[in-house]
Amino acid sequence: MTSFSRAATAALLGALALTFAGTALADEAAIRKTLADRMPNLPKIDEVSKTSMPGLWEVRMGTDVVYSDDTGNYIIEGSLFETRTKSDLTKARIDKLTAIDFDQLPVKDALVVKQGTGARKIAVFADPNCGYCKRLEKDLLTLKDVTIYTYVIPILGGDSPAKSRDIWCAKDSMKTWRNWMIDGAQPPKSIGECDSTAISRNSELARKYKVNGTPAIVFEDGTRSPGAMPAAAIEKQLGAQKVSSKG
Repeated sequence: MTSFSRAATAALLGALALTFAGTALADEAAIRKTLADRMPNLPKIDEVSKTSMPGLWEVRMGTDVVYSDDTGNYIIEGSLFETRTKSDLTKARIDKLTAIDFDQLPVKDALVVKQGTGARKIAVFADPNCGYCKRLEKDLLTLKDVTIYTYVIPILGGDSPAKSRDIWCAKDSMKTWRNWMIDGAQPPKSIGECDSTAISRNSELARKYKVNGTPAIVFEDGTRSPGAMPAAAIEKQLGAQKVSSKG
């Protein structure tokens, strides 16, 4: 191939790349404009990007994802599956968007207990009236060498908000929490002024990371587990993290 033909080929490829990039930008702009015009109550669109499926675009609003055609004329809500790998691409994407950086969790808003050396760490989102949370708390009590950060969220309604406040405002909030969750001892009623805004911040934190039920466990590597895990399963996960960190 002559130097001229190589140069011509490079120029052609560059022109094609610019054309494709321009088309993609045009499609993104069209989707944004169409959805804004036709669906004014739609949350703010943060990102519009191509998916691995031809003609299908991901429209991201915060940590929520929907799909659109090239023009915004059609919207699809639901999961996108890849049949070759049998993968739920939507779940994988949302898991990534809602991944929790353990080191960034607001420790000051948690009930904290150190068992043994406290070398290992887990975080738990829990409601004081959640039966499964009470079952989990009994299992957590048996763990060794772990620090547990409990984020109380009154997700179940009823007297959960008042009970959460009473526990948070107690002189020894962690002890009061466990007395209630394990032994059923009613928390003392909060009297006087108490800054319980941490409860509201915890609820907002849960919404941000799509913690839609309790209990929910978060491990140091960001792994999440909805529901009450038996102590043995928690130990296994903690052990897996230790091996992974060494590797």
